[in-house]
Amino acid sequence: MPHAPAGSGPRRRTVLAAAALAPLAVAGCSAQNHPRTPAPGPSGTPKDALLLLIRHAEKPYAGDIGEDAQGNEDPGSLAGRGRRRAGELHRLFLPPGGSSLPRPAVVFAAGGPAGAPGRCRQTVQALASSLKTPVRAEFAVGAETALARAALAAAMPVLVCWEHTGMPRLIRAIGADQVLGVPAAWPDRYDLVWVFTRRQGRWSFRELAQHLLPGDA
Repeated sequence: MPHAPAGSGPRRRTVLAAAALAPLAVAGCSAQNHPRTPAPGPSGTPKDALLLLIRHAEKPYAGDIGEDAQGNEDPGSLAGRGRRRAGELHRLFLPPGGSSLPRPAVVFAAGGPAGAPGRCRQTVQALASSLKTPVRAEFAVGAETALARAALAAAMPVLVCWEHTGMPRLIRAIGADQVLGVPAAWPDRYDLVWVFTRRQGRWSFRELAQHLLPGDA
């Protein structure tokens, strides 16, 4: 009676069966520890949002100098016209007879953990006081991605006062840079409001003039 080849008996069949089942066991363990993320559906549509963007008010021109809240000369503060604009913003967002612009629920301004209050915070401080809401200034220029996340997670509408150089980065961060009509850069003006509205996951844009001071376009 011929001998069976070495390793072809029951032990070898058991080993082969175990080897065949091993990938299934590994896959089952992997699926248990790392469940698959369900495909996005209608419930995954981003929430509706309304962002109001303004540039800080007028800064000192060459040869001029700004003033801080205490009246001290400060080149990093607003010019006299900028302080007047800041004092009139309540007419834009809190008019007695209503307005096409809504009352902001949250106010952000360019800032950071250190340094002087800065022009953006100066611009919206009086308005925020009228709204009885603090100015959120934990994000500095350059942190537009983090600002966008915080703004989109906040109660709506949201007002953001920002440096004009950072506006394109902020608009990209919220995902609205390809919207029809959005300029590539903020123009050399202080009297504008950019309104970004997101409904059912789609952004729209409109630009409004403030008309707060003589000489505003």
